[in-house]
Amino acid sequence: MNDSFLEMRNVSKRYTGVQALDSVDFDIRNGEIHCLAGENGSGKSTLIKIISGVEQPEKGSEISIGGRPINHQSTIGSMRLGVEVIYQDLSLFSNMTVAENIALNEIIGSRNLVVLKKQETEIAQNAMKRIGIHLPLEELVGDLSMGDQQLVAICRALTSDVKLLIMDEPTTALTRKEVGGLFQVVEDLKKQGITSLFVSHKLGEVFEIADRVTVLRDGKTVGTYQAGELNDSKLSFLMTGQNLVYKPYVYNRGDSDPILEVRKLTKKNNYANITFKLFPGEILGITGLLGSGRTELALSLFGMNPPDGGDVMLEGHHLNLKSANESLNAGIGYVPENRLAQGLVMPQSVGRNIILTTIRRITDKYRVINWEKYTYVVAEWIKQMRIKIPNPESPVRTLSGGNQQRVVLAKWMAIQPKVLILDGPTVGIDVAAKSSIHSFIRELAATGVGIIVISDEVQEVHGNCNRILLMHRGRIKEDFEVSSSNPTDIQQAIERLV
Repeated sequence: MNDSFLEMRNVSKRYTGVQALDSVDFDIRNGEIHCLAGENGSGKSTLIKIISGVEQPEKGSEISIGGRPINHQSTIGSMRLGVEVIYQDLSLFSNMTVAENIALNEIIGSRNLVVLKKQETEIAQNAMKRIGIHLPLEELVGDLSMGDQQLVAICRALTSDVKLLIMDEPTTALTRKEVGGLFQVVEDLKKQGITSLFVSHKLGEVFEIADRVTVLRDGKTVGTYQAGELNDSKLSFLMTGQNLVYKPYVYNRGDSDPILEVRKLTKKNNYANITFKLFPGEILGITGLLGSGRTELALSLFGMNPPDGGDVMLEGHHLNLKSANESLNAGIGYVPENRLAQGLVMPQSVGRNIILTTIRRITDKYRVINWEKYTYVVAEWIKQMRIKIPNPESPVRTLSGGNQQRVVLAKWMAIQPKVLILDGPTVGIDVAAKSSIHSFIRELAATGVGIIVISDEVQEVHGNCNRILLMHRGRIKEDFEVSSSNPTDIQQAIERLV
């Protein structure tokens, strides 16, 4: 007896010059929680688009949904068969209420756009009841936390008689508590017979929630495995073809003076009484839940969020922290978490992005670019950062997440920083690219640069830093020496604060 809800055999998809999928075999069983794992560019997104009818596969591909062979699928046809996709952006309307967002699919499906508020409320309440949650129906979705917005998106899918719920990186912007809540909802849906497929680059979450895992690499199926058969290192190897392991960062301070000293730094409604020292060659981790004040502190150190009180000393000299230019000129670099919106000028070329912080060094007194200097500087940093591109004038938006992050790093390395602050340095990039970024951070620290790494991934900070500060509600709650702690100690400390 075949218990598969979805079966795909010999599925291929080719774009101009790129084989996105190559004879992929994939199946999802009724009522299971299935994870699709793979690096950026492995074919995960293309596969989801084919399942949902956004893209069509090549001839010779065989697909069946709910036991029905599919020759040519549309998004509407896919939805009628019970397939719903929740993308990373959630596709919610921030200026509409919770009830309006949840009821939207049913309203459009009924073609009766004149809907009484009573009907809208009833639809939303029934959907929330199915997963045992309660949200304020009249609140604007834009005012909700990311965790609650995720639940609204799930409720909307439930109004469409969903049989397969696909979630693309559903935990990216969630706190650990919200992730736990989301996973409980997915487990509840499983009990109701609803099948779930989710994509995640966070390996720990794969083992926490999935029944089975399918791994893609370079557009091909590596295999499908019971989640219990895998661990972090084995799954990393299957995704990358390489053995990638964290090696403890060994730091010897010696008798050096601090390169950065922060004393009782305070910003109303952001953080209070922040005190710590950063030494040359040290990699200091800062972790904590979203909203702990980590990013606000980083922005203050870079002059973009002036503090109300306290002192910051760089190599013994006082910093005013009134502007980013002052911090930049003093030798502080800042790599933001949202590289697309804050770290890069997406329509511009790789080269023009790299020279943004040092443009004065390659222009004359009339601010005309010296193209010989430009070419040399750009080529040098592309080489040093191992950025994979056809040529320096390629638009940065065409690069993978890992290569985009290398461009951001190159931009700040060009100023030869004394202190580099990295906020979420590996958010949204794949396992192999993460390993490359981590290696670069260590190499940079070895030259004497003081580095601050902000991350909500405990494994990341513990595996790459020598000391970790735990922040909660704007204050430093604990200071861990990596040599005398383990990731479980830190995770438990975080959970005690929730």
